[in-house]
Amino acid sequence: MTATARVEPILQPELDVELDAVWRNRTGFIGWLTTTDHKSIAKRYVATAFIFFLLAGLEAATMRAQLSRPENGFLGPDTYNQFFTMHGTTMMFLFAVPVMIGVGLYLVPLLVGTRNVAFPRANAMGYWVYLIGGLLIYGGFLVNSGPDAGWFAYVPLSGPEFSPGKRVDIWAQMITFTEIAALIAAVVIITTAFKLRAPGMSLNRIPIMVWASVVMSFMIIFAMPSVATASLFLAMDRLIATHFFNPAEGGDALLWQHLFWFFGHPEVYIMFLPGTGIISSLLPSFTRRPVFGYPAVVLSIIATGFIAFGLWVHHMFATPLPQLGQSFFTAASALVAIPNGIQIFCWIATIWTGRPIFRTPLLFTIGSIIIFVMGGMTGVMIASVPFDLQVHDTYFIVAHFHYVILGGVVFPLFAGMYYWFPKVTGRMLNETAGKWNFWLMFIGVHVTFFPMHLLGMEGMPRRVYTYLEGTGWGNLNLVASLGAVTIFLSVVVFLGNVVHSLRRGAIAGANPWDAEGLEWATTSPAPSYNFANVPVVAGRAPLWESGDDLPVMTGLARDRQQVLVTTALDAEPDCRHDHPGHTIWPFIVAVTIGIFFITLIFTPWGMPIGTVLGFIAYARYVWPKKNHDPAIVELPRTVPAREVPR
Repeated sequence: MTATARVEPILQPELDVELDAVWRNRTGFIGWLTTTDHKSIAKRYVATAFIFFLLAGLEAATMRAQLSRPENGFLGPDTYNQFFTMHGTTMMFLFAVPVMIGVGLYLVPLLVGTRNVAFPRANAMGYWVYLIGGLLIYGGFLVNSGPDAGWFAYVPLSGPEFSPGKRVDIWAQMITFTEIAALIAAVVIITTAFKLRAPGMSLNRIPIMVWASVVMSFMIIFAMPSVATASLFLAMDRLIATHFFNPAEGGDALLWQHLFWFFGHPEVYIMFLPGTGIISSLLPSFTRRPVFGYPAVVLSIIATGFIAFGLWVHHMFATPLPQLGQSFFTAASALVAIPNGIQIFCWIATIWTGRPIFRTPLLFTIGSIIIFVMGGMTGVMIASVPFDLQVHDTYFIVAHFHYVILGGVVFPLFAGMYYWFPKVTGRMLNETAGKWNFWLMFIGVHVTFFPMHLLGMEGMPRRVYTYLEGTGWGNLNLVASLGAVTIFLSVVVFLGNVVHSLRRGAIAGANPWDAEGLEWATTSPAPSYNFANVPVVAGRAPLWESGDDLPVMTGLARDRQQVLVTTALDAEPDCRHDHPGHTIWPFIVAVTIGIFFITLIFTPWGMPIGTVLGFIAYARYVWPKKNHDPAIVELPRTVPAREVPR
């Protein structure tokens, strides 16, 4: 079977019917459990993460109610400790990273022009593992066994001496679940981006969103094992009396901080880099020009990924580390601002030299730049050891951190939701409600978190459940609590907009933004198979350069789930690969993983029980099938030049 590039596919209606019969999900509850479609899995990641976002918001609102006036008795100290730990844990482990993973899993295959991700069964299993971890920790929280040692669980506070019971054990195992899911997703995204790209999409034509997802995935692979190791050591200290973090028995409490923050600071950029990819992807549509400085933006994303691993100690300036060593981490903390600044200048240049259209996605983009720059300025301040020693563990740090996360993660995410909502649903979100959503959130962020800078400078410690009236912190805390109400209202507006638009929103059409990327080269919402024929790319903005005459490649099978594999460097056609199709075994394997780790919290019998069940499930998961032809068939390695525009 020969692969050729054609301007129009043959027998398109018949081809669509045949492909949909092969690729579509099964119906009913079984279909929900068995799907391996990247779009379905990604939407579950995003929806689940957004539910956790709402829960974390409710926890934050409860804390702000407690702190709105001095000597308040709304929450007791133990309950407050659980609330602030659950808020931070949910936002960092169950929302920010998983939601960006979900965005990447949905968009990367569409952006690179393929029908599904690599390793679709592993992708499905990763989601179920993530869901089990989230349900585990919230199940504990609902029965008054929520973690209470803070989201970074410093020892010895989180050790067996000071945190008896199962609260921290549940937290540690939840970390294991989320890290397994993130590592699986990282491998899936990297392989998809490098081996399933559309013909002609060489490395210098890869969309910036794909670059951001790839760098995020490499960072996950290098960072997540560190926190997974730390949580394993902590669980062993608590459950089987090892002494990794017990100085009295030869352990080291600072080892926890090194292991955790070697993951913890890169995690900020694991969350932030996809946000930069979102901004760089939508800016051309609302400025009517390509992003200014494509090579500079891509190289700055890669540089950020490297530098992020060299400054974890700036979280530890209050510990007894050598001052010479601290000075190097101060330099690295300031250095990381350079690639971030390059991206921001490129975005400003894109807006300045373009013809901006001030729709909701662009408003959230501008708001993101403003808020993130403010957070970055305070970040440079606390990179200085003397200043950091003064504000360490005060509300100044809380304010800095939330400015960075909201500006670098939440605002780009909302921009992306308004931008790609028609891609996912086929309908447009309401523009008026979107602007209300933006302005309420933008104002609410400043009203909530700017006063916290002042509270920190006045000495208010973080994580205190109440304070005396004589401290003078009451008015600023009340203002911050009113700002939290404003943010809550903005999210309510967004949810109402989504619910209304799903039913009565304007029909979007295939490409409502007249955008440049391949994700808009198919219908909105995308069909189960994404592309009837593989598109052929001739530049960085394929739809703007080719218009309605986007070349495609025919030759993939219609009777099975088959994708085109291309070379990693120049994306030349290499071979065809048959995907395994929909199956329930990823779900079953995830359940056995859950049994293994959850049972271990309560009894050592969890290891043999989980191992036996896991081995049986995994053996069936990988058992070969002989339903059709061999999975790999050689194709011509080049596309005829006369048929593909260069």
